[in-house]
Amino acid sequence: MSGNRKLGRATDQRMAMLRAMVTYLLENGQIKTTAARAKEVAPIAEKMITLAKKNDLATYRQALSFITKEDVAHKLFTELGPKYQERQGGYTRVVRIGPRRGDSAEMAVIQLV
Repeated sequence: MSGNRKLGRATDQRMAMLRAMVTYLLENGQIKTTAARAKEVAPIAEKMITLAKKNDLATYRQALSFITKEDVAHKLFTELGPKYQERQGGYTRVVRIGPRRGDSAEMAVIQLV
């Protein structure tokens, strides 16, 4: 089966979680989460940065429709977009950090490069 992981959530809950995680990643630069979630967040964060590189009103509104905080969207377009202007993709890195103590879920850190 191809496509996205369901992550044990209904579609609306999954999208809300991914929106929150992408917003937090762009705000703070890195997140510690499970490996499966990190793998789902990475391509969405990459798309947001790609939008920020175009830097016009249409792409700003497109990013704002996904990102949950307006100040994070502003940071994305004023700081992160120009920072990655020369880079052709690969704005995020997922580093596995071993199993979680409580339930042995594979943990990872996702960070902006």
